[in-house]
Amino acid sequence: MNVVRTIVEARNERAKSPTLALVPTMGALHAGHLSLLKLARQHEPVVVATIFVNPTQFGPREDLSKYPRPVEQDLANCEKSGVDWVFMPETQEMYPPGVAEVNIDLPNLSNVLEGKHRQGHFSGVCQIVAKLFNIIEPTVAVFGQKDFQQLRIITALTEALNWPIRIVSGPTVREHDGLAMSSRNQYLSDTDRQKALALSRALFHGKGEYTQGVRQTNRLLTSMQRILVEQHVSVDYIAAVDPITLKPVEVINGPTVLAVAARVGSTRLIDNIIVG
Repeated sequence: MNVVRTIVEARNERAKSPTLALVPTMGALHAGHLSLLKLARQHEPVVVATIFVNPTQFGPREDLSKYPRPVEQDLANCEKSGVDWVFMPETQEMYPPGVAEVNIDLPNLSNVLEGKHRQGHFSGVCQIVAKLFNIIEPTVAVFGQKDFQQLRIITALTEALNWPIRIVSGPTVREHDGLAMSSRNQYLSDTDRQKALALSRALFHGKGEYTQGVRQTNRLLTSMQRILVEQHVSVDYIAAVDPITLKPVEVINGPTVLAVAARVGSTRLIDNIIVG
């Protein structure tokens, strides 16, 4: 497996393959990431992973400096997963000093849910994804459903800018007890790890009520909130939204995303499921 660290090297590697699938990551790879790499292989014969902790998507009080960076383990996991090459640039390679700042925004999709609580986050996500798409020119790009709003925004960005890239969604991978896999789970103490289960329990409780015939989202969200409050987690939002517009849904009569974000101790976690 080749590891390239400059844009020039990445473009040279890209020129060797007529098509390829890209899986962008920030490293700290877990089974969820590995499932995306496996899914990418089903769509293209060449799979490329990127490992880059992107500073422009972190806010001033967020965890950029302590974000986990187990580089050797990540590269070993990529190699075991059959990745053909990895693009792992330094920050100054992607954001050279003196280059004009770029702001990419899809305000209708990025100012709600995560965007409301993490100002500028999706502008940073769109900026780095646009850079990676322009450098690597994938024919397929794979993203996880766990970051549902990110997935929707990147899909919309790809359509809006007419990139000839197919965006593929990989399902959320969960621990045996239901907790959605996340690189941030390793921040959780044993006590907070148990509290964090409230997120998935709330979502599956909401799904269960839907299955039993409840269609009014205010009823679903109220019972979901009760589960979170009982575990003393600090809720940022609980929402039921349309998967395309991300606008609130009052009565479920089609696919609807149930989404939650909460702080467990000092760790902020997100999760979602789709009902209907």
